[in-house]
Amino acid sequence: MTVLDDKDFRATLMSKDTPIANIRGRRIEPIEEHLLPLQLQRMGDMETWLSMRAIDEHRVNSRLLKKVLRLEEKDDISTALKFNGATITDTYWVRPWDSSLCWDQVRFAANYFDTLALRGDLSVFSQRPSRTPELTNIGSFEKCWRLENGEWWMYKAGNENEYFSELFIEQLGRQLGFPMAHYEFSDGYIKTRDFTDNATVNFEPAFGLVEDNEDYVYNYRVFQNISQDLADQYFEIILMDAICLNADRHTGNYGVLRNPDTGEILGMAPNFDNNIALISRGYYSAPRKPDIFGDDLCTLQKETNAAGLYAARHPLPVVTPEMIDRAYEATGMQADLNYLHQFVMTGYQQTPIASIARALDHQPFLEM
Repeated sequence: MTVLDDKDFRATLMSKDTPIANIRGRRIEPIEEHLLPLQLQRMGDMETWLSMRAIDEHRVNSRLLKKVLRLEEKDDISTALKFNGATITDTYWVRPWDSSLCWDQVRFAANYFDTLALRGDLSVFSQRPSRTPELTNIGSFEKCWRLENGEWWMYKAGNENEYFSELFIEQLGRQLGFPMAHYEFSDGYIKTRDFTDNATVNFEPAFGLVEDNEDYVYNYRVFQNISQDLADQYFEIILMDAICLNADRHTGNYGVLRNPDTGEILGMAPNFDNNIALISRGYYSAPRKPDIFGDDLCTLQKETNAAGLYAARHPLPVVTPEMIDRAYEATGMQADLNYLHQFVMTGYQQTPIASIARALDHQPFLEM
């Protein structure tokens, strides 16, 4: 039972100061349908949309946040609605029916509960409850938002191998010419800059277009139906996943950027969330072998010619040992460089892009 089950519940779904839908219980009545979140355009399920904006209740610090913020109802819907369902990375929010709130009053300008969200700092229990983006900061890792010099940065807890993997993959992707979210190591944590620039553009997870379906062919065709550029950008993300063995790509950690004023899809969001990849789970005793990522990319290639279409429109992304060396140096951290060479080159060689490169004599096959 949630607040949306009350047939008398009424509110307005907003994008900045523009009403885009009326909410009556679980029903939404579009006002500006082209501005609705893609998930609501496709499914019209307000409950699922709101619940996916709520902090993961299984995070230890989630329970502490709800306590210090005096949440009486702790279900996902009530949690998301505590501060109007607003997030750092888009312009959507929920205005109560009888409210005169505006966007400047709702959007987050400070966060006094960052240390509690990130590391369980109990000293903030002396802090009076106030608006915080942490209740809509999703994901399974302890994390927080911090405003630094006018920019929002997300800090995430983890181990050194996870931090290294995130930093290394960003650097390797940038050398290949791919859009990558920016990461830094800071104050004992990994941090990433808000790539929406405080909701100048809206980030919408791929779930809104494909739900939970992670199949490469299905995703590729959905994006291709929007534009070939979008399909190419999706291909870059899954190519990096195969090269660096990102085992945690799901429809919540890739997606599109939209113009909040027109609803236009501008492109894929930059590649982010690579902390469960590469050496994040340590070093394996046996050398890396071809895996399911290569199989899935081969299936995608057979059914869509994704690699061929990409190669016809973009410089061929050829991974070299020198790139691995440069990415390693850029992290400023220590790792087994010989292991990284074997791991990354094996991942790259199983991709259809590597096959095209060999056929064009851009790179010979390297025995590892």
